[in-house]
Amino acid sequence: MHTTRTLTTAPLSIDDVVQVAREGRRVLLGAPARKAMARARALVEQALDDGKPHYGINTGFGSLSKQRIGQGDLRTLQLNLIRSHAAGVGEPLPGDVVRGMMLLLAASLARGLSGVRPVVVQRLLDLLNAGITPVVPSIGSVGASGDLAPLAHVAMVLLGEGEALVGGKKVPGGKALDKAGITPLRLEAKEGLALINGTHLMAARGALLCADAWVLLDTACLALAMSIDACRASHSFLDDRLYVARNQPGPRAAARAVAGHLKGSAIRKSHLKNDPRVQDPYSLRAGATVLGAALETVADLERAIVGELGAVTDNPLVFARGRAGPDIISGANFHGMPLAIPLDALAIALCHVAGISERRSYLMTGAFEPESHLKPFLAPRPGLQSGLMIAQYTAAACVNELVGLATPASVANVSTSAGMEDYNSFGPRGAAKAARGIELCAHVIAIEMICAGEGLYTHAPLKSGKGVETARTLLRKVVRRLTDDRSPSPDIERLSENIGAGVFAHL
Repeated sequence: MHTTRTLTTAPLSIDDVVQVAREGRRVLLGAPARKAMARARALVEQALDDGKPHYGINTGFGSLSKQRIGQGDLRTLQLNLIRSHAAGVGEPLPGDVVRGMMLLLAASLARGLSGVRPVVVQRLLDLLNAGITPVVPSIGSVGASGDLAPLAHVAMVLLGEGEALVGGKKVPGGKALDKAGITPLRLEAKEGLALINGTHLMAARGALLCADAWVLLDTACLALAMSIDACRASHSFLDDRLYVARNQPGPRAAARAVAGHLKGSAIRKSHLKNDPRVQDPYSLRAGATVLGAALETVADLERAIVGELGAVTDNPLVFARGRAGPDIISGANFHGMPLAIPLDALAIALCHVAGISERRSYLMTGAFEPESHLKPFLAPRPGLQSGLMIAQYTAAACVNELVGLATPASVANVSTSAGMEDYNSFGPRGAAKAARGIELCAHVIAIEMICAGEGLYTHAPLKSGKGVETARTLLRKVVRRLTDDRSPSPDIERLSENIGAGVFAHL
C-alpha cells in the first residue's frame, strides 16, 4: 500500500491492525509520540539517580525482584532478560499475527508511559516497514506479566539475534537487519522489560479475529437464507415483530439480514398455500436467534479489543509528579483477563454458529421432509450416486473439534515465577482456539452453502431473493453444480477461502 499510518499517542483501530498486519501499510512515528517518550525517558534517568529500587529498572524480575542490580550491569540485565525469556516452542505464529503484535507493542510504548527512548519504537516500525517478520513460536505465553515469550522472540530480532522471515524465507535476525540497513538495538535500563510486557499478542490476534468473525457471521446469515429457501421453509419466523418482543438486539439484527437476503423470493410464494407444515425445525426457525447471540458475543469481544488498542499494558509505568520527581508504579496492566474471557466466549459462539449450520446440512442431505422436494444427499441419482453424503460427515467432524475448542482456557490457572505470578489468564490460548474455530466454522458454512446451492436448483425455474441469487452466482464461480459424484474436498476448500476473504459478506 502507498498510504501510511502515523503513530501517535492516540488509540489504534481494528482497521489499523488489519491494514498493517495483512496489507503491509507503512507506519511512521509522529512527533507528539516522540516528545511523550522523551519526557518519560527523562523520568527514568532521574529515577536511576535517586538511590531507590525500581522494579525492572535496577532490580531483577518476577520473583527475583528483591535482587538489586548495580549501575554497571543495567544494560546486561535487559539483554539477559530478552535472551532468557525467548523460550517459546511449537509452530510459528502466522505472519499477520506477529506484525499486528509488533504494531500494538509500538503503539503502547509510543504513549509515553513506559520510559523507553523513541529509537526503540522506531526500530519496531523499521522492521514492519522493511517486511521483516520475526519468527515467533506459538506456545509460551500464559497471558499475564505480558505475552513474555512471544514478545521476547520479537525483541531478539531487534537486537540482531533470533530468526526472521524476509520474502517468505527464514534468515538469521542479524542478517535480516543488515540487508535492510537497520542497526541492531542496544537496550538501556527498563527497555527490555518494556518490550516484553503487555497484552500485544492476544490483543493483536483478537483484533484480527474480530475482523474475521464479522465476515464469517455475515456469511452465516446468508447461508441460513439460502437454506431456508432450499428447504422451502417458511419466512414467517423472520417477522420483525417477533424480535421486537424478544428484546435482544443481536437476534433482531440477524433476522433482518436473513430476511433482506430473501426479499422477493418466488420460492416462498410457491408454497404459501396448501403446505401442511405448521413449524420448521429449530435449525431454520431459531437460526437467527442463535446467530444473533453470536453477533452479540463478537460485539463484546470487539469492545474489549478496542479498549486494548488504546491501552498501555507495560509494567511498571512512569508518571510525572512535579518537582518531587517521578512516580514509577508497579501494577498489573499486563494481565490478560479482560481479553481472555471474551476470547473464550468467541470460541463458544463459533461452536454454535457451526453446530446449527451443520444441522441444516443434515436437514438438506437427509431429505426426510417431503415438502422440501429435495433428493437424498442432494444426489442427481440417489443410490447410484452418494452426492453430498460425506460432506455432511465432514461438517460433523468439524463441529466435534469445535466442541473441544469451546472449553475455556481462562478458567484453569497454573502458577508461574515461583508463586509471584500466581494467577494467569491464558488469553493467548483462548485466541489460538478461536482462530482455529474460525477456520473450522468457515468449512462448515461452506458445506452448508454447497448443500443449499444444490437444493435451490431443485426448485428451478423459481428464484429466491436477490441476496441469495447473488450468492448463488458467486458460488458457481468456485463450485460447479453436482451432476456426477466427485471429490467435494476441493470445492469445500475453495469456498472456505472465498468465505474468509469476504467474498460473500455484505451482499
